[in-house]
Amino acid sequence: MGAGSWPEVRVSTTVEHAERVEEWLFAAGALSITFRDDKDEAILEPAPGEVRLWESLNLVGMFAQGVNEDDVHAALLLAAAASDYQAPLYSLSQLQDTAWERTWMDTFKPMQFGERLWVCPSHMDAPDPNAVNIRLDPGLAFGSGTHATTAQCLQYLGNATPALCSVEGLSVIDFGCGSGILAVAAALLGAADVRAVDIDPQALEATRRNADTNGVDNCVVTGLPALLSDGPNCDLMLANILCEPLLQLAPTFSSLIRPGGVLVMSGVLVEQIESIRLGYNEWFNFDQIESQDDWALLIASKRAMQ
Repeated sequence: MGAGSWPEVRVSTTVEHAERVEEWLFAAGALSITFRDDKDEAILEPAPGEVRLWESLNLVGMFAQGVNEDDVHAALLLAAAASDYQAPLYSLSQLQDTAWERTWMDTFKPMQFGERLWVCPSHMDAPDPNAVNIRLDPGLAFGSGTHATTAQCLQYLGNATPALCSVEGLSVIDFGCGSGILAVAAALLGAADVRAVDIDPQALEATRRNADTNGVDNCVVTGLPALLSDGPNCDLMLANILCEPLLQLAPTFSSLIRPGGVLVMSGVLVEQIESIRLGYNEWFNFDQIESQDDWALLIASKRAMQ
């Protein structure tokens, strides 16, 4: 194995199981995960009016450059055993450094979310210089907006206007920030302050790097969830995480969000919507529920204290 190569683990799965496979790959140490359809094309944000009906897909997890293949196999087995997960069949190959750079530069194109927001790779000109443009390249804790859960959150932020859920002047929390794309978007859209939290140090590093690249490092503060232990002072909470953690965090989110504040949740499958509603009904009114590719976006407002 060449020192410049990147181990890649490829798993064929379905939309129903994709989230669990993604979780397993990240737990094993994957630095980035790409969703690809059966034609081996990266699954990007659909064009306006386009409906993606794919049912089966490939997940490709990229591991750190130069890592031994035996160590990758061992990490995958340990990650599965730690969560009592039956690991799926997978293949392991090597991606040369030059091929990796060419791959993402060829496939990652500017994407528009709502009326105001674009995500653009650094090597390309922004299609609309007057829009709010996020500069983002694949890297640690990859999250470019290509997955439906992230795309729906960006769509919500991109459609926010002074007359409709404006982000300007708000205190925002990005819980489970990953690459920090939502935190950076909120800051660029005029949030007064943004706290981006995650349990993964790589995610915090990626968020800091992306905030600096986009000139909002003075607005975005990163840290572990303990950063948020100072009471209800959040106007907008963005939580793009899994269903089970969302259910466990319901009392915590309630304690952090001001009455009248908005909670935007994704990472939830359509069949899990009712569980989330039941878990949050004590504190929140659900104002809007949408779905894309079997993934749900739930928008709820914090009720006034009784």
